[in-house]
Amino acid sequence: MAHVGWGVGGESLRALAAMLGEELVVDEARTRDVATQLAEYLDGRRRVFDLEVDWRSMRGSRLTVLRTLFERVPYGRVVGYGELAEMSGAFEESWTAARGVGSIMGSNPVPVVVPCHRVLASAGGGKLVLGGFGGGLPAKEWLLALEGVVTPTLDFS
Repeated sequence: MAHVGWGVGGESLRALAAMLGEELVVDEARTRDVATQLAEYLDGRRRVFDLEVDWRSMRGSRLTVLRTLFERVPYGRVVGYGELAEMSGAFEESWTAARGVGSIMGSNPVPVVVPCHRVLASAGGGKLVLGGFGGGLPAKEWLLALEGVVTPTLDFS
């Protein structure tokens, strides 16, 4: 699995396929396991993905940080950008590390499976806040509520 996308639109998929030297095909048999596991997760029936992530589109600190996130931040746990930077050891300069991790989270090609929604911004004094998320803050909040990290909010719309 090389990509999990939000919404519709195939431009990012075409670009990724070209970069990997692969042909873009629609094959439900090849994506069935990924779709099933994502559906199970979103339904609250799965906590760990048993999927092989295709890391070929990632290099350097981006690869190091995303692999660290995938391997060391389990369901129901959150980390700050700075904490993930430190865990990964991907940055020499600590004053730029949190920003670097934030940028990497924004370019994660496999969100949810490599759980960038579990990475939060610092509000100072050891307090963490939602920060940004490629799928939008309501989606991040929903995913964290699903994992029991935040209390679900009522939506009467």
